[in-house]
Amino acid sequence: MSADTDSDPDVMGLDHTTVTGWGRTAPTAARLIRPRSYEEAAAAVRDCGARGGIPRGLGRAYGDAAQNAGGSVLDMTALDRVHAIDADGGTVLCDAGVSLHRLMEVLLPLGWFVPVTPGTRYVTVGGAIGADIHGKNHHVSGSFARHVLALELLTADGEIRTVIPGTPLFDATAGGMGLTGVILTATIRLQPVETSLMSVDTERATDLDDLMARLAATDHRYRYSVAWIDLLARGAATGRAVLTRGDHAPLDALPARLRRDPLAFRTSRLPATPAILPEGLLSRTTVGLFNELWYRKAPRTRTGRLQRISGFFHPLDGVPHWNRVYGRGGFVQYQFVVGYGREDALRRIVRRISERRCPSFLAVLKRFGESDPGWLSFPVPGWTLALDIPAGLPGLGAFLDELDEEVAAAGGRVYLAKDARLRPDLLAAMYPRLDDFRELRARLDPRGVFVSDLARRLSL
Repeated sequence: MSADTDSDPDVMGLDHTTVTGWGRTAPTAARLIRPRSYEEAAAAVRDCGARGGIPRGLGRAYGDAAQNAGGSVLDMTALDRVHAIDADGGTVLCDAGVSLHRLMEVLLPLGWFVPVTPGTRYVTVGGAIGADIHGKNHHVSGSFARHVLALELLTADGEIRTVIPGTPLFDATAGGMGLTGVILTATIRLQPVETSLMSVDTERATDLDDLMARLAATDHRYRYSVAWIDLLARGAATGRAVLTRGDHAPLDALPARLRRDPLAFRTSRLPATPAILPEGLLSRTTVGLFNELWYRKAPRTRTGRLQRISGFFHPLDGVPHWNRVYGRGGFVQYQFVVGYGREDALRRIVRRISERRCPSFLAVLKRFGESDPGWLSFPVPGWTLALDIPAGLPGLGAFLDELDEEVAAAGGRVYLAKDARLRPDLLAAMYPRLDDFRELRARLDPRGVFVSDLARRLSL
């Protein structure tokens, strides 16, 4: 749950800068504070000022969740120690500023993997809990907070509280977007692995109904599952997709040359995207061509391909600053979920996006499993679709408002960690525990110390 900035904090840990999300929309100015100890974090909370403060991590939240116009933003990335690893029991105790990338570097050689990872490993543990992130394995493993055994939370009164699952404060903090306090440490239960490679199956689906049928029939066989959808395809091909599923490869699946170092964590990195790109680079024509090539090059059916963890989970991490490809105007990532039995709503929305000709080349569909305990956690059992859209697309705001209404009418919700424009009147319909969250916040933080642009916009 973090934001991008246009400058770095100075040595003293203070800087005034413009802060924005990964989508690079709606920037606001704030005082950036970078605490280097728990004591400095407590002092920063005490000195947030009238406009309050919000914690942030590595800049990968898409919207305004970790922005605070005119107030303070607490950059927690300097608190990044791994305190203890139980290599026998499979747990780790670390600071909230530790990235998932760092955990993979440390844990994979020991035969352990993070329990949940989103599409980027450059998120902090605190952000993973605050946004209650999900990954390709939600239908099996749930969200990140389900694997948190305990956390330490710095609250508005200056106290550091140990918070455990099953308590109201834990349920408000998991998915609470940093509004209950500053997470300082977390103890996390890990996933055992024999290798650092994935065994991956790939197949093509001819349309949305074909895709949903394949997912519903066989998802239970795979720990990880995701489908890339061509949202520019129309007619009989509407919703055509490339379905990718897999699991951690066992040692005996590796060729001899890879068994010598089966747990090596290898990543690749391409040149960074230029700071300035031509406007209109992602037009319907260019994205349509990309989508056509991507779909055609995918195998009709392929099983058992070995792939690096970084390539399977985080392909875009190999392109630094890939968000610049959308130009100065930035982009909106829109993600919603509708429950099982509401496939008609999903079909209508996909058809509307296709007919609207939204130039999205990053569009994925997944299935969620059981709901997670967080009061504002996003996942509920059902189908979730996420897509990137250039923010400057004419009429985009009104179009997404209409989709929000359709999602809410179907009993679904949008993901707050990616939102930058949801109307507040729809929030209660999407999140039925909203009043509980607001009541707990009012008791825990009566002075409104923790606040963000997201919180103000949605009256959280």
